[in-house]
Amino acid sequence: MEYRRLGMTELSVSALCLGTMTWGEQNSEADAHAQLDMAVAAGVNFFDAAEMYPVPPRAETFGRTEACLGSWLAKNKAQRGKFVVATKVTGRGNALPHVRGGAGLDRANILTAIDASLKRLQTDYIDLYQTHSPDRPANRFGQIDYVHKPDEPQGAPFEETLATLADLVKAGKIRHFGVSNETPWGLMRQLGLAATGAGPRPQAIQNPYSLLNRSFDVGLAEVALREKVGLLAYSPLAMGVLAGKYLGGARPEGARLTRFDRFKRYSTPRAEPAAAAYVRIAREAGLDPAQMALAFVTGRPFVTSNIFGATTLAQLANNLASAELRLSADVLDAIDRVHAENPNPCP
Repeated sequence: MEYRRLGMTELSVSALCLGTMTWGEQNSEADAHAQLDMAVAAGVNFFDAAEMYPVPPRAETFGRTEACLGSWLAKNKAQRGKFVVATKVTGRGNALPHVRGGAGLDRANILTAIDASLKRLQTDYIDLYQTHSPDRPANRFGQIDYVHKPDEPQGAPFEETLATLADLVKAGKIRHFGVSNETPWGLMRQLGLAATGAGPRPQAIQNPYSLLNRSFDVGLAEVALREKVGLLAYSPLAMGVLAGKYLGGARPEGARLTRFDRFKRYSTPRAEPAAAAYVRIAREAGLDPAQMALAFVTGRPFVTSNIFGATTLAQLANNLASAELRLSADVLDAIDRVHAENPNPCP
């Protein structure tokens, strides 16, 4: 397993990060513990959660994912310092009425959220605390074009969010801060404020990135590299679409897109031919399609860690094996040809 520096911090994180958003919905607590044990045995030291998980988010399941991770951390308390634990605070952009009435990234909401997360996670501190999405109206979650909405509530100002996070760092409740589903303007604005002493600098950005969605390349890749705010890439398998299991309209029993019809992001008209083309590249090269998709993301120069989840241990073992895969120039050229013909079908 390769390890990479998290932003400008002292932390080294595994190039593969175990995602957790199925725990408490598609996976039980016992499943979660088995996944964690397997991932740690493979060298993974980085786990990513969120207070709103599992997904799809529901009032009845809110917080279960952190609780699953927390019970495992409690069992492995002596090794807590070896692990990098990340979670997220829900903001207005997530639009969840069951989370503090719609929650914002203001001081009161963040202070309430951090204490609840620490309790569920059964830990004294969180290594990377991330804002889950911008509080202001912005393009995210499948919307690539920015539409200015001056009449909508703008949410908490960055200054208030950063000052609150600075207090949490001083209190020892968090070590570092990151953003998620953020735009180039949002990231640069927060970096600029941090440089003036307004609060901690963002050390990572967690946005979607996959063969079906390389929109990060357009405006954020340069920021990530030049400002040392690496990408924590989520949905590298496009919810399993890039594994090839949904091709031809297939809906395997128990699979995410079979169980939950709300997930439309990776079912666009251009998604099927693009996914089929990438699966064909993998198979012609003698590669597992899921491993090829993961290795592509892990190999991007601006990626700090590649976040993936699994619902079975067999899936997890297969995904973990991608850590050993380095794609040939021929495979990368074939991938770029498909991308040029059908770019970003699932932004």
